Amino acid sequence: MREPLSFRVFRVIVLVVLSLFVLVPMWVLLTSSVKPLGEVQGAFHWWPTHMTLEPFKDIWSTVPLGKYFLNSVIVSSISTVLSVLVAIFAGYAVSRWTFRGRSVFTTTILSTQMFPGILFLLPLFLIFVNIDKALGFTLLYQTRTGLIITYLTFSLPFAIWMLAGYFDGIPRDLDEAASIDGASAMTTLLRVVLPAARPGVIAVAVYSFMTSWGEILFASQMTNPSTETLAIGLQSYSTQINVYWNQVMAASLVVSLPIVVIFLLLQRYLVAGLTAGAVK
Repeated sequence: MREPLSFRVFRVIVLVVLSLFVLVPMWVLLTSSVKPLGEVQGAFHWWPTHMTLEPFKDIWSTVPLGKYFLNSVIVSSISTVLSVLVAIFAGYAVSRWTFRGRSVFTTTILSTQMFPGILFLLPLFLIFVNIDKALGFTLLYQTRTGLIITYLTFSLPFAIWMLAGYFDGIPRDLDEAASIDGASAMTTLLRVVLPAARPGVIAVAVYSFMTSWGEILFASQMTNPSTETLAIGLQSYSTQINVYWNQVMAASLVVSLPIVVIFLLLQRYLVAGLTAGAVK
């Protein structure tokens, strides 16, 4: 049945409005990053009158952006790898075996997604400080190690729940066939199940990386000047005297580039992983 003309017009209008909400800020971000500071602070123009690439050069000297970038890469990469590894084994166990407390475990990890992150800020702060005090040296508070553990507490529950659901969609006949051939449970997981679950694993990895890369609440409280990440480092372009808006825009583009590249390269896996089991 063909859609009414009024509905099609309405749909086009909605799509155009939503596109403008996305594209206009992106255009302002892009054009402001190639303007001199005086032009950004002056009257607004949709197109730069004096285009320059100096902001992209100055962002590395105005603040230690390279250090912030390195901290973000280390924290995000390690937390992603650990999250994926733990989620693979935990999700496979939840999907394939029945054990005491299984339903309680799955309900608990899913219920953690209902609480806002700020509720965990003070408990994690107290835990890290008390552990460091008991050890006699700084291990968790204001360190990259503590930040990695913090991000794991948020990405891991969703990763386990998502991979468990993805493993449920993989026929158990594959496990049984591998078992008949003499494969152990570990071999079955690594050589049979994981290749079939590649989209789900990639989706979990992208989600975990994005969660860590752009997080600002815990990074602002759990770091010091030597361990600050990009989300906090961007604030350094604002001083008591001036705000380098053109450098803020340029740095924002540089910071967003890894996420954009990862999404474009892994888009088909990400969509397949997130929509797995939707029909079922």
